[in-house]
Parts: sequence; structure tokens; C-alpha cells
Amino acid sequence: MVDYALNQAIAQHHERNQRWGFTWAIWTAILWGAWYVPGTALWYEHPYVDIAADNQSLRLAATAVMTWVHAITVLLFLLLWNGVLGKVRDYGRTMVRFRKISKWYALASLCGGPMAIFGSYMAMGFVGPVFAAITSLFYPVVGAVIATLWYKEKISRRAAIGMAIIIMGGVVIYGPGLFGEMDITQNNAWLGYLGGILSAIGWGAEGAVAARAMDVTDPDVGIQCRFSFEVLFWGVLILPVLALFTDLPIVSLIVSTVTESKAMLWIVLAAACHAYCYTAFYKSFSLIGVGRGEAVGNLYAVFALIFIAAFTLQLPQWYFLVGLVLTVLGSLVMFAEPAESVAQLRNIGPVEEGA
Repeated sequence: MVDYALNQAIAQHHERNQRWGFTWAIWTAILWGAWYVPGTALWYEHPYVDIAADNQSLRLAATAVMTWVHAITVLLFLLLWNGVLGKVRDYGRTMVRFRKISKWYALASLCGGPMAIFGSYMAMGFVGPVFAAITSLFYPVVGAVIATLWYKEKISRRAAIGMAIIIMGGVVIYGPGLFGEMDITQNNAWLGYLGGILSAIGWGAEGAVAARAMDVTDPDVGIQCRFSFEVLFWGVLILPVLALFTDLPIVSLIVSTVTESKAMLWIVLAAACHAYCYTAFYKSFSLIGVGRGEAVGNLYAVFALIFIAAFTLQLPQWYFLVGLVLTVLGSLVMFAEPAESVAQLRNIGPVEEGA
């Protein structure tokens, strides 16, 4: 009788974790989809709209500046979040334990900031938001492969099928727009394509790296550590080097960005979306694993089109409905997996044992 009650309690715990894990992953998709609206609009405000399309170096410098200011704003939102939750002390304790814990968040910040977010802004600025979105759709494959090879996270046949269906849905949604948006006659378009590749690899790798420390840290604290390191990487290393050793107007770009009310408005809106998108993102990893969390997060393709349609008043094309059916179907395939199998994902001990 005691064993039966214990098994029932364990089964309910697994089901609750799975339900909350997929709920957080859905919130990731909603907020991530919303981010593309202010993220693209930022390129149409001063000082970014004044930069000539053929000025590669200045546009790349501007992308670095907007990514840094974005990261600072995200960090402020996360500080507010953890302050309300009473987790600021936990954040400080996690940050100082660099050798065993926070080093993983430092590495995750390199993947997610200078690679993924920077690359996505590059793709938006040099090619367009449609291309930026479709290239990021493949990040769950990167994350799942790294997690499987590195710390043996299990990807069942059902989960793999669900991931494939979700990615197929994203391709259907963005494919026609992608081919209409690409223009090989633009000499600098290759930078946008490179940025798209960086975003897919960066976000996939970030999830796998950050999940390495999830066993012993709170996701709310972990995401604040991740953005703290990104702010430091940009503000202490990358941007100072560009300002000191090149003639790029880094300081004037920063000043123009923070003093331009419209640009900062879009950054604040984008940062709010990204701060709580990332919070949900990290929470889902610890509950349903990297591969599943990233695959369900790929539903952002649907929400991105919904938000774009709401702001531009342009109705989606027929292929939006096809993609919608596929992405929802893929999520249902993954969600239908037994809770017990979702709970037994990784064959690795706590981070401090294998660090």
C-alpha cells in the first residue's frame, strides 16, 4: 500500500513537471514571437536608419551596440523579476561560484549574446526579419544534438518526430517569404545569411550549455547570471576593443541610442519580451529537457506572424494555416509522450560532481 501511494505521488510529480515544462515553453514561443516586432522596428529609428546599407563595418558596429544596450535592459528587467521573487542573494551566490557553476552561464552568454542575438540582429538588418526567423527555427536540432553527444540527454523517437514536424511547420510558414526576401544582388546580404546561421547555432548551443548547470541552480537566477556575463563581455571586452583599435564611432552610437527616445522605446519593448522569454526558456529546460524545450519554443514562428499581422494589419497567407497545423501537431506529438520518460532524460550527475 505504501509502495502504491509512493508510485502514485512520483507519477503525479512527473506529470506536473511535464505540464509546467510545456507551459513555460509555450510562453517562450509567445514572447519570442513578439520580440521580432520591436527588434525589426529598431532598425528604422535614428541612429540606425541613417547608416548606409553598403557601410558594412558601421552597420556591424551598430549591431554590436544595439545588442549591448539590449542586454543591459534585459538585465534590468531580470533584476526586477528576481527582486520581487526575493532571489537577488541567490543570484550573487551563484555568480561568485565561477569555477563550478557560473562558468557554464558565462559560456552560455557567449553562445546566446555575441552569437545568437547579435546574429539575429544582423540577419534582420542585412536581409530581413523573415530570414532572421527561419534560420533560427533549426536551433532545436543543434541543441538536441549537443545535449545528446555531451551529456547523453535522451531523444526518443516520438520527441524526434515532434521536433521534425515543428521545424517543417516553421519552414512552411516562412519559406515563401524567405525566397521573396532573399536578394543575391545585394553585396552585403551574405552578412545577414551569416548572422542567421550564427543565431541558429548560438541559441541551440546556449540551451545545451546552460542546462549543464540547471541541476543545482534556480532558472530565474541562472538567466540573470547569463545576461550579466553578456553585459560584461560586450561592455568590458568587445566594444572597448572596437573603440580603441578602430575608427568606428562606438561611443557616439551608444550615446545616440540611449538618448533617442524612439530607439530606446523599441529596445525596452524588445528587452521585456526577451527577458521573460528567456526566463520561461530556462525554466522549461529543467523540467522537460533541452531538446523538448527548444522544440516547443519553435512555435514562436506562429506567434511571430500573429504579432506581425496585428501590427501591420496584413492578413497571413494560406501557408500560415498549413504551418500552424504542423507546428501545433508537432507539439502535441511531443506532449503526448509519457511523463515518466520525459523525466528520465539525462545520464549525468550534478554539475559539481562532473565539473
